[in-house]
Amino acid sequence: MKKLKMLLFLLAMTGMAVTWQSCSDDDSNEPTPTCEDGIQNGDEEGVDCGGTDCPACEVGIHGKWQSSGDNVAPLLVTLFATDSIYAEFRTDNTYLVEQYDTSGAKLVLEGTFTQAESGTGDIWDITVEQSSPAVLTSIGIFEVDGTTMQYEIVQTAPDIGATPPTAAEGFGSSSGGILGTTNVQTYEKIE
Repeated sequence: MKKLKMLLFLLAMTGMAVTWQSCSDDDSNEPTPTCEDGIQNGDEEGVDCGGTDCPACEVGIHGKWQSSGDNVAPLLVTLFATDSIYAEFRTDNTYLVEQYDTSGAKLVLEGTFTQAESGTGDIWDITVEQSSPAVLTSIGIFEVDGTTMQYEIVQTAPDIGATPPTAAEGFGSSSGGILGTTNVQTYEKIE
């Protein structure tokens, strides 16, 4: 019986030693940061985005957008019978636009873009370098308010005689305001 008590005592002491060693002050109860934990942690630049391990954060125009019905710029409806537009502006600064006309025909536009805060309110500047179906450059402005975006842009190269809108002049300032708001597109964010 004495040997059994001694054995139990030794087992109890071994268990305590293991417990004390595994609960050092250096251990924390903080979960390991992941790109899907809903917390800005690790070296993330935003919640679950940016840094060395997570996908780039969406800022400005990044994301997927759609425009249809009364949100389509009247100028696009008049010139191209545009019915709806789906646009994806990716964090790698490439974009894909699918534009549908009233007959259901689809036009796909692709290329790259740069964006920068203008310093005027919440309006951003954007330059679009289209590579397909034709090579051209367009310059414009946009403003995101929650899940809604106003967007105005004009082709500058090859030159078609239009001048781009500016943040200082605001929406409707394409070609010195001649077009009014007929060239202003409204998008709703879909992702």
